[in-house]
Amino acid sequence: MDNVDLKQPELYINREMSLLEFNARVLEQARDPTVPLLERLRYLCISSTNLDEFYEVRVAGEIQKHKLGSTQAGADNMSPQEVLKAIRVRCESLVKDQYRVLNEVLIPELADEGIRFFKRSDWTEAQEKWLHEYYENELSPILSPMGLDHAHPFPKVLNKSLNFIVSLSGKDAFGRSGGMAIVQAPRALPRVIQLPPSVEGNGPHDFVFLSSVIHAFVDELFHGMKAKGCYQFRVTRNSDLFVDEEEIDDLLHAVEGELTSRNYGDTVRLEITDGCPDDLLNFLLVRFRLSMDQVFQVDGPVNLNRLQAVCDEVDRADLKFPSFISGMPSVLKRSKSIFATIKKQDLLFHHPFESFAPVIDLLRQAAKDPNVLSIKQTLYRTGPESAIVDALVEAARKGKEVTVVVELRARFDEEANVALANRLQEVGAHVLYGIVGYKTHAKMLLIVRRENKMLRHYVHLGTGNYHARTARVYTDYGLLTCDKIIGEDVHKIFNQLTSLGKVIKLNKLLQSPFTLFDGMIKMIEREKTNAEHGKPARIIAKLNSIIEPHIIQALYQASMAGVEIDLIVRGVCGLRPGVPGISENIRVRSIIGRFLEHTRVFYFENNGTPEVFASSADLMGRNLFKRVETCFLIETKKHRERVIHDLKLYLKDNTQAWILQQDGRYLRVDPGDDELISAQQTLLKELAESV
Repeated sequence: MDNVDLKQPELYINREMSLLEFNARVLEQARDPTVPLLERLRYLCISSTNLDEFYEVRVAGEIQKHKLGSTQAGADNMSPQEVLKAIRVRCESLVKDQYRVLNEVLIPELADEGIRFFKRSDWTEAQEKWLHEYYENELSPILSPMGLDHAHPFPKVLNKSLNFIVSLSGKDAFGRSGGMAIVQAPRALPRVIQLPPSVEGNGPHDFVFLSSVIHAFVDELFHGMKAKGCYQFRVTRNSDLFVDEEEIDDLLHAVEGELTSRNYGDTVRLEITDGCPDDLLNFLLVRFRLSMDQVFQVDGPVNLNRLQAVCDEVDRADLKFPSFISGMPSVLKRSKSIFATIKKQDLLFHHPFESFAPVIDLLRQAAKDPNVLSIKQTLYRTGPESAIVDALVEAARKGKEVTVVVELRARFDEEANVALANRLQEVGAHVLYGIVGYKTHAKMLLIVRRENKMLRHYVHLGTGNYHARTARVYTDYGLLTCDKIIGEDVHKIFNQLTSLGKVIKLNKLLQSPFTLFDGMIKMIEREKTNAEHGKPARIIAKLNSIIEPHIIQALYQASMAGVEIDLIVRGVCGLRPGVPGISENIRVRSIIGRFLEHTRVFYFENNGTPEVFASSADLMGRNLFKRVETCFLIETKKHRERVIHDLKLYLKDNTQAWILQQDGRYLRVDPGDDELISAQQTLLKELAESV
C-alpha cells in the first residue's frame, strides 16, 4: 500500500472541467420542476453569468499559457492546449443546453403563466406601433451606427456588450455603395422591454427583447439604404487585472488604472446569432483575432444573463421561493447590549438561516459606544451600499481609531473596493491593502473596548464576506466571541497586516500562508494514524473547492488506512473518489439549492473527541499559500454539536444532492421511496423557529 504512486495524473480531476460540471449542475436547476418557475429562469441566468466569468478568467488564463508556449500542467497533467480543447467540447454542450432550456422549456412554461416573450414575427399591429414609437423616442436618439470603410475603422467593442453587425445595400448620400456597419447598444438600455398593458392585446407581463426592436427598425439608421441582414453578437474579453505589485508604488492607483482596461482586454470568445452568414462571421473573427473554436452560434439573445431583470420585474410570489425571516438567537432579543451578551457567551451564527444583523448591530453599537477605543476589520466584498462601511465611517467621525484592511483585488469587486477605500480615507480611517503578493481573504473584526480599567477584545470571525445582501443567499458561519486568547491572536494578525515583522505564533487560530496547510495535513494524518491503530477515525469537510494536490494525497492515504471520509464540495473537486485501493472510502457530494453553499467547516473524529474548525479558506493552493486566511476551532460544545448536526443533515440530503462519480461526472441523488430530505429547507425550518 505504501508503494502506490499517489501522484498519478489519473487520480486527479482537472480544475476547469470540474468547474464546468458545477455550472452544469446549476443549469439543471433551471430544468427542475420542483423549483419555482421564475427561480428556474434565474438559475439559467446564473449559469450564463458563471460561464462569462469562466471565459473572462479561467479560459483567458489558459489561452495566455498556450500562447506563451507553457507546458505547465496541474496534478492531472493536462497541458493548456489539452485543457482548451476539452473546455470547447464541454462548453459547446453546455451552451446548447442553455438555449434548449430557454426555448423549449422555460419560455413555453412562462407563457402558460402569462409571462410572454414576443418575437418580431408575432407582434400585433398595436404592439409594432408602440415599439416603433419606443424606438424613435428611446433608442434612436442614443444609437450611433458606424459604417465601416477606410475612414471609419472598426470600433472598440466593450466586454460583453450587445452589438449588431449589419450588411447594407444601396448608396449613401456620398455615393458609397453597400458595405457593413456596426450598431452598439448602449449599456444603459434595458435588454428586455416590458410592453405596457394599456396597449391592445397586451397582458401584464409581456416582453420583447431589445435585440428584436433594433433588428426590426435598423433600416431607419441608414437613410435611403437597405439592411440586408442584422445579426447580434458580443465578445468576451480577458478581465483578469494585471498589477505588478513589485514595480508599483501605490496599489490603489494601480488598480484604478487597470479597471478601465478590463473592458478592452484580449478577446477570448465570440457569441453570435446562429443565422449569421459565413462572410460576416469570418470578418468578425479576423477583427477579433479569434478562431472558430472560440465561436458560439446561439439560438436566442446573446446575453442570457440580462433575463434576470424579468425575475425582478414580475411580481408573482407564487413563482418564486417563499420569503423567510432569518432567525435570531433568543439571548439577543432579551439584551439591549450586544457587548454584554458576548461577554456572557460566544455566539455562533449560521447564515442565512440566522440573521446577519447582529454583526451589523455590533459595529453600530461600537461606533456610538464611548468605551470603544478602536475597530479593526478586513473587507473583501461588502457591496456598493454597505451598512458595515457606514458604521466604520461613523466610528471614524466620532474619533475612534478605525483600521481597515481592504482587498482591492477581490475579483470583479475592485471598483467597489476602491470607492469604499477612498470613502474611509476621507473620514480619517487608516486604510491598508494587505501584503504585497498575498490577497487578504480572512474575515475578521476586532473591537477594543475599555471595561473597568481594562481592555477587552470583541471578535467576529467568519467563513463569508461582510456583505449583507449575500448573507441572505450564501450559507456561512460566523462566530462572535470575547475569548481572550482568540482576541490576542486576531490582534497579532492585524499587526502583521499593518506593520512589518517575522512570522507570529498564534495560540488558537491557524493562518495562511503559515500554519493552515500544515495544520490540515497534521489533522488528516492524525485520523490516518488512529485508523491504523483501530481507533475511531472519520473526516467530514464542507467547502467550496478542493484541488491542492498534497491535501488530496493526504486524504487518499487516510482512505487507504480505513478512514471514512465525506466531502461536501459545492464547486471544484480535483479528488477522484471511488478508486479501488485508494479512495474507495471517500465520498464526494455537492449540494445545489436555493442558497449558495459557502461554508468551510472541517470535522475530525479525533479518537472520539471530535474537533470542528471553520475557515475563510478553501483547500486550494492559492488559499493555503498565497492568501491571508484564518481557521478557528469551534470550542463551545453546544456550537460544535450544532455544526456536526448540520454536516450530518447535508449528508442525508436526497433532494438537492449530487454524487461525484469516479469518472468525474455527477449523478443526482434519487430518493426513491425514501423520505424527502432537503438540508436547506430543514435548516430554514429549524433555525427560523427562533423568530
